[in-house]
Amino acid sequence: NRPLVVWNMTNRCNLRCLHCYIEAEDRSYADELTTEEARAFIADLAAMKVPVLLFSGGEPLIRNDIFELGSLAADQGLRPVISSNGTLIDDKVAKEIKQAGFQYVGISIDGAPATHDRFRDKAGAFEQAMRGVRACLDNGVKTGIRFTVNEHNKQDLPEIFDIIEKEGIPRFCMYHLVYAGRGQDMMALDTSVAEKRTILELVSEKTLDLYRRGVQTEIL
Repeated sequence: NRPLVVWNMTNRCNLRCLHCYIEAEDRSYADELTTEEARAFIADLAAMKVPVLLFSGGEPLIRNDIFELGSLAADQGLRPVISSNGTLIDDKVAKEIKQAGFQYVGISIDGAPATHDRFRDKAGAFEQAMRGVRACLDNGVKTGIRFTVNEHNKQDLPEIFDIIEKEGIPRFCMYHLVYAGRGQDMMALDTSVAEKRTILELVSEKTLDLYRRGVQTEIL
């Protein structure tokens, strides 16, 4: 039973999100793995027979060797997947993701459009992320939404479920806050135990509703 590996392959990001756990910014960072070091790292993971390698960040698509490294991981039997903010994915990038052998792309959505744009500190970030979702799905790359629930977006959950259904998104993953990086300021924004219960009841109801109506979506 081997662990899946989440690799923050760069600290660099094109956004400055309020809840970032590594305080990523759009600048160069020292001491990140070179392409050669990354290739050796992937070879080590393959030798350990790691089942899944999640390319994360920062924003992993900022690294210009991501497709080379994804392809290497796929060739060596690791299941490569990407965790992205989605804003850099257009049709061309989605085709490169597919060609490199990535099996899945998880795109972070923080709420309904206005909520998401506020969290991402960028107007239009929601629409850019959805463009990324659509581009991946159009090119046959399985894609899902990653949603971290908190005080400011819990009320958006019904709208998120509507978006999942309308857009035909095959997977929805809900997470709770990690108190790290800029996320530490978010401790006050975490939901209470009672609220978590209400949220999970809502998610359960929505899951059953989708299932009963034959909508094919995984809810995690």
